[in-house]
Amino acid sequence: MKNNVIEMPVYAPTTPNESMEAIGHRIQGFATTRANHPAVISEQGSLNWRGLLNQTNQIANRLRAAGLQHGDSVAALSENSVDYVALYLGVLTAGGCMVPLSGMASAETLQLMLSDCSARFLFVSQKNRELLQGFRPGLEDLPADRIISLDDDSEGIGQTLSDWLGGAPTEARPADVTLDDGFNIIYSSGTTGTPKGILHDYRFRQRQMERMSRYGLDADAVNLVSTPLYSNTTLVSVLPTLFHGGTLVVMAKFDARRFLELAEKHRTTHAMLVPVQYQRILAEPEFDRFDLSGFKLKLCTSAPLRPDVIADAMARWPGNIREVYGLTEGGISTSLDCAAHPDKWSSVGIPTEGAEVRVIDDDGHELPQGETGELVGRAISMMRGYVNRPEQTREMLWESPEGDAFFRSGDMGRIDEDGFIFILDRRKDMIISGGFNIYAVDLEKALLAHPAVDDAAVIGVPSEQWGETPLGLIVLKPGHQGSAAGILEWANNQLGKSQRISAIELRDELPRSTIGKILKRELRAPYWHGLRHHSIADTLPASAHFSFRGD
Repeated sequence: MKNNVIEMPVYAPTTPNESMEAIGHRIQGFATTRANHPAVISEQGSLNWRGLLNQTNQIANRLRAAGLQHGDSVAALSENSVDYVALYLGVLTAGGCMVPLSGMASAETLQLMLSDCSARFLFVSQKNRELLQGFRPGLEDLPADRIISLDDDSEGIGQTLSDWLGGAPTEARPADVTLDDGFNIIYSSGTTGTPKGILHDYRFRQRQMERMSRYGLDADAVNLVSTPLYSNTTLVSVLPTLFHGGTLVVMAKFDARRFLELAEKHRTTHAMLVPVQYQRILAEPEFDRFDLSGFKLKLCTSAPLRPDVIADAMARWPGNIREVYGLTEGGISTSLDCAAHPDKWSSVGIPTEGAEVRVIDDDGHELPQGETGELVGRAISMMRGYVNRPEQTREMLWESPEGDAFFRSGDMGRIDEDGFIFILDRRKDMIISGGFNIYAVDLEKALLAHPAVDDAAVIGVPSEQWGETPLGLIVLKPGHQGSAAGILEWANNQLGKSQRISAIELRDELPRSTIGKILKRELRAPYWHGLRHHSIADTLPASAHFSFRGD
């Protein structure tokens, strides 16, 4: 992508004469004011702010010397590292648009992404060397001298980062950018075709960085980063930490015990985690022996955090928990202060400052408070659109009666009398059985309340009698013995007649994305193979291979 951002609409509210100190400019001052303060710490090495800025500016100057133009995209395929952080800042300092790619994507999908964003450079870690070989022949517009290894080993990739940098100057020459310039493109996950490239401008990130500083992500923060940099979840806490001159402790791969060791060693104050990480950290046998008193705040996003996990963490883990709900596209932004609202732990909180959330029905009509429908939102941070996909961008929009653009979340939910928002299910995951709308989250809560159940997911599977019917997939806690039939009976006794689970299958584990979301499409696929899965409005007759719930 090159300079496309100016041609795309601005959906976020605008403020006349809004000023901005771009991150590429702001961080330069830290070379003197915070020269010896640790900037990035990793298992492989660390840099103070003077060292990080020297490398950042070298990368920026080398990119420009190699032909990077204002607004050009630079892609990276790597696990978290000091060099990756320096690259991210270097691209922004040079006036480019950063495109972090997922190593979980297929070679074919990665090739499509690189073509979609018109990447001018690609940086790859050795861990992803074999993946690169799978799509490198298709990179016709990306010459070999613009594919660089982010490690000291360049085998199978090209020249190393240090060789590529050569004697590039460390002089600070940050590019001038505007609120309308592209900051980054985050690709959504997808099973077919090219995932959508979500374009964030500087307006989006600037406002987000300033807002997150209110949670203490500032110059005094020591932020332990254990989720990948290609995820917006990670960037929400990483960017404000860097913007304000704090310290990042980065993990290349999450491990619960190592997380605790690093948190204790570096007196970590903040961490952005996903629910499954909370569960694994708290389940670590020696959790209580680690000194975690440095923690001020843990953030949680990606999926709702179960109330029982919140209770466990609040009791045993110093510092508050703040749950954050939003879309990578922006628009919806809510926050739950767990210490202040223990009676609302089943919610995702209230809209943040400058955000508004409403509920609409299938026809796009706004619903009154308390009724269930699709959540739509408008906030100070909203994407500019999906790259090269104007039609899909328009499908994302809901226009309010006042004429304002809201983003559709795809989440079904409701707003209670106190203004707290409760998420019930993904709209596409809602189960329609015998004409009733069934929200999997309600059934999953019932299963998770059983003392033997460690993890659970409920999906809709084909049913000749009901169109589709709920199937429970559970993982037992270590050392617990429980029968599927016994757990099924127990759970159904907690549920309403129209909600009953038809059957339960025991699993060793449930598939999850790299940021901890259960991949329900993978769970559903074997049951719907060869069949057209339902839309919200229709059901499918099909043979079933398990017993059904009773009338």
